[in-house]
Amino acid sequence: MQRTSIGWFIAAALLGIPLIEVVLFIVVGGAIGLWPTVALVIATAVVGSALIRMQGFTVLDQARDKLDRGEPPVGDMFHALGLVVAGVLLLTPGFLTDTLGFLLLVPAVRTVIGRFLWTRLGGPGPGYPRDDVIDGEFTHVDPAPAPSARRLPPGANQGRGPRGDSPWNRS
Repeated sequence: MQRTSIGWFIAAALLGIPLIEVVLFIVVGGAIGLWPTVALVIATAVVGSALIRMQGFTVLDQARDKLDRGEPPVGDMFHALGLVVAGVLLLTPGFLTDTLGFLLLVPAVRTVIGRFLWTRLGGPGPGYPRDDVIDGEFTHVDPAPAPSARRLPPGANQGRGPRGDSPWNRS
């Protein structure tokens, strides 16, 4: 997408979504009445908040497990971002935003959106090798001490702390 088309898309969304929400409020309110409609909007916000909290803790635990194993939790961070967006949509009054928010609560939907965005932004597709990996061999070499370095006899620095005006020297 070019910049101008993104601007038009955002403008259409900012104008279109509230109009769709108003129409849906009128249609649903006419079908079930004013107070049941208000109760339904409040109930979706409460139920959505509880579901987001439960899924948020699950995503956080998965990210911690990956960090403990030394793996980057990129997918988990995207799931967390999806939950934040779902929370904003569910707390925004309206049936369209609630529907989109509940869709983002489904992990499979977030995964599909994440893969789509990942490939659109130039990341490697799932199952494809990375282009930036360099294969090679190495040999560990211990560096020789510099000839100008003054060598202390073993144990000469034991028991001696930092010298001079150091923040480590202050009591």
